[in-house]
Amino acid sequence: MSVRMRKKKNIGPRLEACSPLMVENPAELKGKWREFLKCDKLMLEIGCGKGKFTLGTALQNPDRGLIALERVSEAIVMAAEKAMAEGVTNVRYVIGDAANLAEFFAPGELDRIYINFCDPWVKKKHAKRRLVYRDFLKTYAGLLTEDGEIFFKTDNRLLFDFALEEIAVSDFIAENICYDLAASGMPNITTEYEEKFMALGTPINRVEMKKKKI
Repeated sequence: MSVRMRKKKNIGPRLEACSPLMVENPAELKGKWREFLKCDKLMLEIGCGKGKFTLGTALQNPDRGLIALERVSEAIVMAAEKAMAEGVTNVRYVIGDAANLAEFFAPGELDRIYINFCDPWVKKKHAKRRLVYRDFLKTYAGLLTEDGEIFFKTDNRLLFDFALEEIAVSDFIAENICYDLAASGMPNITTEYEEKFMALGTPINRVEMKKKKI
């Protein structure tokens, strides 16, 4: 999802107030995240937005560590504030770009990646920027454990179809493909964006990607 928000003058003090949950130099923790968060399983959410999904996932998995990555400071501060208010300790927030993941995480360090409602980059010339493009999938595969997985959700059917095509030529297998998440009855933690479109009756697409066994 592309997040466009007005710049807020008080963003600095608000981020400082959330400093216990913010990681300013993620590259320094490369290969050490599990030790840092005192967990055996490590999850990554790419594009956490305002953080409703992040908080719900952290609360539902208290024994797992969760890293929430977001490029927009105005969004991530709201996400971190939610976690601070709930006293959550197993999540950390990183202001950064998915293009730099290999700088932040060591090979095989992640157990699961969540990609929720990323920017569809609708123009064909921008296909390589889509977070489900094959080059991104190759990066994710290298950072995931042998049993690693990716959970992907989008309201954009064209992007979803594109994702399935990219998965077919990647190191992943598509499982549990769903074209209407609300009607499926599958367990689901929603994002703010997702709830808005579900209320309008927009179908939500979801797929799980499992790494192929070598």
